[in-house]
Amino acid sequence: MQHPGPFSTLYGRVLAPLPGRAGGAASGGGGNRWGVLGSHVQPPGCSQSGTCGGTGSRSAGGGNASACCVSPPSTMSKAEEAKKLAGRAAVENHVKDNQVLGIGSGSTIVHAVQRIAERVKQENLNLVCIPTSFQARQLILQHGLTLSDLDRHPEIDLAIDGADEVDADLNLIKGGGGCLTQEKIVAGYASRFIVIADFRKDSKNLGDQWHKGIPIEVIPMAYVPVSRAVTQKFGGVVELRMAINKAGPVVTDNGNFILDWKFDRVHKWNEVNTTIKMIPGVVDTGLFINMAERVYFGMQDGSVNMREKPFC
Repeated sequence: MQHPGPFSTLYGRVLAPLPGRAGGAASGGGGNRWGVLGSHVQPPGCSQSGTCGGTGSRSAGGGNASACCVSPPSTMSKAEEAKKLAGRAAVENHVKDNQVLGIGSGSTIVHAVQRIAERVKQENLNLVCIPTSFQARQLILQHGLTLSDLDRHPEIDLAIDGADEVDADLNLIKGGGGCLTQEKIVAGYASRFIVIADFRKDSKNLGDQWHKGIPIEVIPMAYVPVSRAVTQKFGGVVELRMAINKAGPVVTDNGNFILDWKFDRVHKWNEVNTTIKMIPGVVDTGLFINMAERVYFGMQDGSVNMREKPFC
């Protein structure tokens, strides 16, 4: 993952803001009156009094409700607005006082952290935050939230993170930003794992929307034999992820390399995940299988759709 801008020390106080991540301050409102109606969640910005622009009442079946819930014109793209809606929805519905929170990585989590910080100030919440990356650590510090780690808080109440793709069974591809291993650790030790994403990440099958492959974090000395082993077992193409503003490969927060496996067919992902993890030199994969409890998708029309994993 690339970390733009200078910082005081690698793990000291962060003095420089993240370019492109501080804009678009989240609005207030929202409160705790959000609810889930089937698979549809009321997004932020809708009048709780049932009015919008001083006309009409908000109905549950659409009509004025749809008009009310469309975000006002802004400089944000549709996708960025959708990320904001999903992030705020998850925070409103799941963040409570006296929780230990796992804070994910990537562009969508920025909006969730902004809303968490707003609620901490508005409601005087007592929260402790566990980061999944250096970027997540920066966000926690920049927003004045309490930073901790798994040494002091090995049990996490709630983890919130984004995803590169979500299939019909709520299996995920993660790791487009290179933080998959720490993300999986935090999600794995959380009692509840909630995912936030925009409409582009919703797929029937993994690979329908995300074409950059499944990330695999590897020990640097093993990237060639691991690449060969993956293609021999499952086909497809494996590429070493190269840095953009640095000569050479991307290096993770753990000092490892990332392989992107571009698979050529749908697999039984639980078996694939287990098999790849057993290859010597593999640290972990970007396949998150049977981990997500609920996913919030911000939609183009300003609404938020929610999907839950069925319980057998």
